[in-house]
Amino acid sequence: MRCTVPTRATGGRRHRSLLAAIAVFFSLALAATSFSPPAAAAPARPGNTSSVEEPSAQVPAGVTAGVAVFDRQTGTFTEQVNASAQFRSASIVKLLMALDFLWNRGPDYTVPAADRARLEPMLRSSDDAAANHYWSNYGYSAIIDRMVGRLGLSDTVPPVDENFWGYTAMSARDTVKVYRYVLEKAPAPVRDFIMGNLRQSTRCASDGFDQHFGIAGAFDRPWAVKQGWAGSSYPAGTCGPVSTAPARADTAAEGPGPGTTTTAAVDLTRPALHSTGTVGAGDRSIVAVFTLHPNGTSYGKAFTDLGRLTRSLNVPGGVAPSGKWYGTWSSLVNVRSEPVLGNNVMTRLPAGVEVLVGCQKKGQTVSVPPYTNEWWAYLPQYGGYVSNIYISHPDNQLPDVPLCPSRQ
Repeated sequence: MRCTVPTRATGGRRHRSLLAAIAVFFSLALAATSFSPPAAAAPARPGNTSSVEEPSAQVPAGVTAGVAVFDRQTGTFTEQVNASAQFRSASIVKLLMALDFLWNRGPDYTVPAADRARLEPMLRSSDDAAANHYWSNYGYSAIIDRMVGRLGLSDTVPPVDENFWGYTAMSARDTVKVYRYVLEKAPAPVRDFIMGNLRQSTRCASDGFDQHFGIAGAFDRPWAVKQGWAGSSYPAGTCGPVSTAPARADTAAEGPGPGTTTTAAVDLTRPALHSTGTVGAGDRSIVAVFTLHPNGTSYGKAFTDLGRLTRSLNVPGGVAPSGKWYGTWSSLVNVRSEPVLGNNVMTRLPAGVEVLVGCQKKGQTVSVPPYTNEWWAYLPQYGGYVSNIYISHPDNQLPDVPLCPSRQ
């Protein structure tokens, strides 16, 4: 309503008209208030307009986590949880070793065959012997000092004892900086070499641990990952078809474990499990998830908790795999190429780990007294089957899992 200032000659009449109009207005307003629902009385509060969305990360009980997810398409973080917190890096520091070796090699540089033979398994399979070579031959902690200055890292600190490269402190946000350098600033040969190898991450690491946790389990390809793990409560790795797993080669590199006296600012005792890398077409999202677990936590439990945390994250470009997640029981559960017993073991599961079941079918009956079961679950991320007898569900046939196609 527009109010007009009255002229002196007609002021009285306009004044009375104005009072009448105001009375009508208030009458209508009161009527509207009486008949309008309360929800319409006030507009909804505006949403969060900051560049960092409210975190969706669901950190399992007892787990300490540092998380950062960076969307390269929008240039913003979609997740930050304790992003600057320092964790012992375990094998994540191998990214810095590789970058240090490749630094200033020139745009036409070709990695020598001898170094390719070390760097490829170090990046793909987290080979510790290769890491020991670069650590001892290129300056120990000086590698970290150089890379901190080159990349402008804020939370990365050399190990308190430089004999243990796995004690290097890193954070989720610094790890995002490392990947951003590789993807956005590194010479093309360096970018292609490092990312190409991370895309070829092997399920079984050089020390026999199943390293396709976190990012590798939470999202369909394309992804590229560099993982890390350390903990005296983790038994020897069981990944692969061979019944005798290789001994851990990282004990000296990562540190002596619980009971060690140290002045380090980071926790060097609790079991660590970290998943870092990129997700989506064009490496759209950079993901860094660092976790520490209560002392005594099994590898399968840490594997499962890290997986649940990673699946809860807002990762633009990430596509969740199809299937149903189930827990398993027993240890050394075999994943087989066909739903029958025999010489067809592809790998073995970490004890009690959660797995993605894509479909199920009848196969050879398996007996674990007092139980028997002829149903088998197909695990698409492993490309093989486990007997349903080892799936944590009371029914032999899982009620919410489809039958496998006859050709599978």
